[in-house]
Amino acid sequence: MYNDKVMKSALESMMFVWGEPLKVKDAAEVLDADKKVVKDLFLDLQREYAMMGRGIRIREVDGAFQFVTHAENEIFIEKLCTPVKVKKLSQAALEVLAIIAYRQPVTKGEIDSIRGIKSERVIDGLMSKDLVDVAGRSEGVGRPLLYKTTGEFLKKFGFASIKDLPDITEFDDIEEYDEETPHEQLSINFEGDADSEDK
Repeated sequence: MYNDKVMKSALESMMFVWGEPLKVKDAAEVLDADKKVVKDLFLDLQREYAMMGRGIRIREVDGAFQFVTHAENEIFIEKLCTPVKVKKLSQAALEVLAIIAYRQPVTKGEIDSIRGIKSERVIDGLMSKDLVDVAGRSEGVGRPLLYKTTGEFLKKFGFASIKDLPDITEFDDIEEYDEETPHEQLSINFEGDADSEDK
């Protein structure tokens, strides 16, 4: 078995080459090491990069890890890179995404019932952006499709897991939240760069 220094170095190289979030399971197989040991090494690296104030940070995404740019450096990255228009989600898309995020797995009928309007085209749009996916079928009448958020959703909004969503104890009462409804919170996060930390 390799020592910690060698494995940390290997994890850095793998994250750099892989590009996408690197799963602990996959990294452990490459290193022929225990998954818990590898995850602890990922977390150690994450802390080290943050403590050193480096421009590159390590972010956890649904049990995987990837390199991201430090959020405070966004202004410099924007100046360096050719401006690219960031497509923002429409109000309808944010509403549907919030419902799915907080109620998942959820059927289209349930989404329509909450919104009071058909949501099929909006769901299709979210699926084309890889923010929403099919989670299976309901046991209800007609066995309608169930929808859930994806790993791409977590990456876009800067969540390590779905448990990081803002706590809403009663989803049916979200209209009472005048300043911070779930879709408004998602809107704030979505407007940032998908490759920046804490966006």
